[in-house]
Amino acid sequence: MMSSDGSLQGRVALVTGASRGIGLAIAHAIVGEGGSVVVSSRKRENLDEALATFSDPDSVHAVVAHVGSRDDANRLVAETIQKFGRLDVLVNNAGTNPYFGPLVDIDDARMQKTYEVNQVSIVTHTAAAWHQWMAEHGGVVLNIASVGGLGPEPGIGWYNVTKAAVIYLTKQFAMELAPGVRVNAIAPGLVRTELARGLWEEHEEAVARNIPLGRLGEPEDIASVALMLVSDASSWLTGQTIVVDGGTTNQRSGGVS
Repeated sequence: MMSSDGSLQGRVALVTGASRGIGLAIAHAIVGEGGSVVVSSRKRENLDEALATFSDPDSVHAVVAHVGSRDDANRLVAETIQKFGRLDVLVNNAGTNPYFGPLVDIDDARMQKTYEVNQVSIVTHTAAAWHQWMAEHGGVVLNIASVGGLGPEPGIGWYNVTKAAVIYLTKQFAMELAPGVRVNAIAPGLVRTELARGLWEEHEEAVARNIPLGRLGEPEDIASVALMLVSDASSWLTGQTIVVDGGTTNQRSGGVS
């Protein structure tokens, strides 16, 4: 069992899209609380750079995988269990947004890629974790959604549609997998990540003025909430989406994380 203070001593987590940004910050937070982590991403060179940021290499293992592939999801979960002997926490973090513009002009290729990475991967990785470990042993699933999934915005409509689906999938899986598995989500606001660079890089000060807490989010802001949600500190919480956006959605819709 995890301790009531949120410690993850002896727990094993799998984090997708973890070579940088929010995923990497969550992986560091879990290791910092005594857990072991498998980080996955599509490119080996990016994973090697991520591994170099950990001081204890024995607590981290990297696996190259394409998050849009069910076969890779099954392999990724199997390798996690093989490496560390269990799988207690799944963090579905990987996301993409290759298109900016009105929905009526999106092409099929980018529409399908966004759908596969942001939405389908939640199903395939959760299913793999359930069938290979969590159905028998229990566990926690954390999905990274976005405040964009809470309402429409110009330019990133299709991304937001897929993130709205993540919020719904969180509720559906929470119902289906209870009581042994808890499933929650975080909806970040505008966080200083590579994915969101186009939304803040050229006008960060102006953007920050519209955030009640006066600054962009950092990956660590999301990781600290993630740590609570994957530990026993939230043992009576499931099916919920926690908004972490510096207060932005109190006054208007936020931005992609």
